[in-house]
Amino acid sequence: MSRGLEQLIGTLRDELTECGELLALLEEQQSFIIVRSTEGLLKNIEQVNVQFEKVSAVRQLREENQRRYAVEIGFPVASSFGDISGRVAAEYRPLLGALVEEINGVLENLHQWLRQNYRLLGRSLDLLQQLIKGLFPTTVGSTYSRRGYLTPTAPPPSTLYNGLI
Repeated sequence: MSRGLEQLIGTLRDELTECGELLALLEEQQSFIIVRSTEGLLKNIEQVNVQFEKVSAVRQLREENQRRYAVEIGFPVASSFGDISGRVAAEYRPLLGALVEEINGVLENLHQWLRQNYRLLGRSLDLLQQLIKGLFPTTVGSTYSRRGYLTPTAPPPSTLYNGLI
């Protein structure tokens, strides 16, 4: 096995590991959302951000190793993974295929967990908003903020407007 292929396989394994760690954190995040553990959720969000940076870093390294290996086997730097994998020795193709398939599966799961957590958080915020409206009814109708979000009260005056007066 060439040094370039060895590095590419190593970084694919690292990418799979880091994506798996992120998936575990998102699963944990969902449990914090469900039990309404604010402290746990805040700590988890910090961990998710750190893990996301790790995933990004290992992905960049994998892409760099992919470019290097492409050059090593005589392909253009911008060659796709499919192009490169077709030139890999037959005994390593199943390994590469399995790693890529696993990474793609984990990425699909990450997307699913992110969507679910986003929806759960949105529902929690809606319930909180209803609770606030029930406890503190307001006579002011809902308005839109300067950024286009619906707000329960009038937006603060514009600093531009204050500067003109």
